[in-house]
Amino acid sequence: MYGCATDVDKPAMNTSDLDTIEVELFVQALQRRHGYDFSQYAPASLTRRVQQLADQMECKTISGLIEHVLHEPQLLPRLLEGLTVPASDMFRDPAMFRVLREQVLPLLASYPQINIWQAGCAHGQEVYSLAILLEEAGLYERSQIFATDLSERALEQAEAGIYNAREAQQWSRNYQASGGTHSLADYYSARYNLLKLDQRLRRHVTFARHNLVADGVFCEAHLILCRNVLIYFSNPLQDRVLSLFRNSLVRGGFLGLGMRESLDYASAAANFSAFAEPVRIYRLASQPEPALS
Repeated sequence: MYGCATDVDKPAMNTSDLDTIEVELFVQALQRRHGYDFSQYAPASLTRRVQQLADQMECKTISGLIEHVLHEPQLLPRLLEGLTVPASDMFRDPAMFRVLREQVLPLLASYPQINIWQAGCAHGQEVYSLAILLEEAGLYERSQIFATDLSERALEQAEAGIYNAREAQQWSRNYQASGGTHSLADYYSARYNLLKLDQRLRRHVTFARHNLVADGVFCEAHLILCRNVLIYFSNPLQDRVLSLFRNSLVRGGFLGLGMRESLDYASAAANFSAFAEPVRIYRLASQPEPALS
């Protein structure tokens, strides 16, 4: 005898499946309520971050976190910071900064004005690292750094330039390994357990909010650094962002990625050549690729 299926007939749904549904609903709520689209972020990384946010906000489930998204707009900065996890160090990956210092900046020196876009600047450590490089190369007075991030809270901290003093020793080692010609302590003052970077490093820096997922070209740049951001994006989103960078760079401009990122499988790879592949620095072709007939 045939009858309608009941709940008893349905296989039990495991925790992983439930998490997937809840994360999808969370992403939809965030997009429809606030306009931020995380649908193309790498699923495993996104799920981990959403679950961490739920734990931090003492929600028993991700569904509980959705209530905050919908009904407490004042929590949006906290949510965005948790999802984007801004983190960096000064002169992180010193070998990359050494290549910038010794090989890239001498080539950029031929331009009367140098524009640098630090995309996904997090709390600003790499922005100030760039400013120091330019200062020591004698190029800072004709340079402009555009430092952007999705998180307003991250940008506020970056603009303040105040960090925990316990980082100073590691940052000094990074600076020396990058070919630094002074003492890093020349660029900050320390008080109590904090250090504050010299405000003169800010004089040619513009901090601004920019969403790599949804926004367009930010500026015409000679150098773009976007390090340890693409690893959190799905392949289609990586292609979109790399196309954005291609369209933002001057011909012969440079792109720096994180050490775990590359252009190997990106559709934009045809427009770039490896300038210093071991440290993930690429150069845009000086002439556009010919159109296919």
